[in-house]
Amino acid sequence: MTEPPRDPGLQPERTRLAWRRTTLSATVAAVLAAKTTLHGGTSAVGVLACAACCALWLGFLLVAHLRIRALAVTGRPVTLTPRSATWAVLCTVGIALCAAALVV
Repeated sequence: MTEPPRDPGLQPERTRLAWRRTTLSATVAAVLAAKTTLHGGTSAVGVLACAACCALWLGFLLVAHLRIRALAVTGRPVTLTPRSATWAVLCTVGIALCAAALVV
């Protein structure tokens, strides 16, 4: 039997929008981390946490950009690799930890 052609519907578009929303949330967290660091006077620990947060944000931005580009391809999108998923999770958790360190 032949497989019928795939009708992806709006699923790839919803996934692209979800990646964009998550990237926006990470951007807000990175900006708030920088604001928190600069607001109350700078310390070495605060600057390092802010730098780590920004580096993790850039890593997440790269993973998200690659995924959004992969989803933009017509046809069946490529499955997210475990390596990319791991990087996205590690960057997200790292941003959360850096933000928590800056608040405390």
